[in-house]
Amino acid sequence: MTSDRALDVRPEPVVVATPRGAVEYASIGSGPAVLCLHGAMGGYDQGLLLARTIGAPGYHYIGPSRPGYLGTPLSRGRGPEEQADLYASLLDALGVERCGVMAVSGGGPSAVHFALRHRHRCWGLVLVSTCADRLDTKPPLSFVVRKLLMRVPGVAGAARRKVLQDPESVARRSVTKPEFFDRLRRDEPAWRLLQELQASTTDRMTRRFPGTDNDVVVSRTRTYPLEEIRVPTLVVHGSADPHVPFDRNGAVFARRVPGAQLLVLEGGEHAAIFTHRREAQAEVSAFLAAHADRRHDRERETWNRQE
Repeated sequence: MTSDRALDVRPEPVVVATPRGAVEYASIGSGPAVLCLHGAMGGYDQGLLLARTIGAPGYHYIGPSRPGYLGTPLSRGRGPEEQADLYASLLDALGVERCGVMAVSGGGPSAVHFALRHRHRCWGLVLVSTCADRLDTKPPLSFVVRKLLMRVPGVAGAARRKVLQDPESVARRSVTKPEFFDRLRRDEPAWRLLQELQASTTDRMTRRFPGTDNDVVVSRTRTYPLEEIRVPTLVVHGSADPHVPFDRNGAVFARRVPGAQLLVLEGGEHAAIFTHRREAQAEVSAFLAAHADRRHDRERETWNRQE
């Protein structure tokens, strides 16, 4: 993991009142702000896990629970436009003028709309394994069945014990290529992070379902005016992603977003930021360093010298 010990803490979430309703979030680190948006079956914990996986020291990572996840009600914003406006209200409540945005998977649509609707507040956009257009693939049947089973008393607890006791078999569902799985197991920090992700999805599982169901609807019904994005953008995508295929998503972002940078994680699946973590982290770190808004850091330094 990153050498910044401030990023290794596990902060308790805070619920903040905004004009658009209460939002749950947690944050780590210090420096220019980066809003970290989780994917399906996520929450504030997975937003910060994204930062710890591919982020760099020297930033203030803010991880909200998106609407329908954990402590943020779905009524706070079903559509990605509403979610983007909710993030702006959260930033207002936190006194953050501008931020970078880092999103993974189902967090992508609202990240795109934040860049579109609040571009003067966004100094950079990192899109990881996110959809650029309507997805035409259905959720795996196993996911649908699992979701139904998790509502049966005792089943969710059993699932969590399985994840904690046999993380390798669970991980092989996401990392199907033996050569990448072996590489992941040899990379201890990346392996620990993936284990943490797996365990988090079974923690308060039913409180992650409303947002996940909503994300499925959004991913299959929305299109995006990508040509209108006017902020620096980095796209990170596995070339063998079975859930969000690269040729219809990552490649589309690179082609349609003006000036977008593209990092193709060769052979990577939907969990490519774990199997290809070092490559992804190096590119994301360089991108953040190149575009971060450090005005407030300089202002604080000037103030401290004057004091």
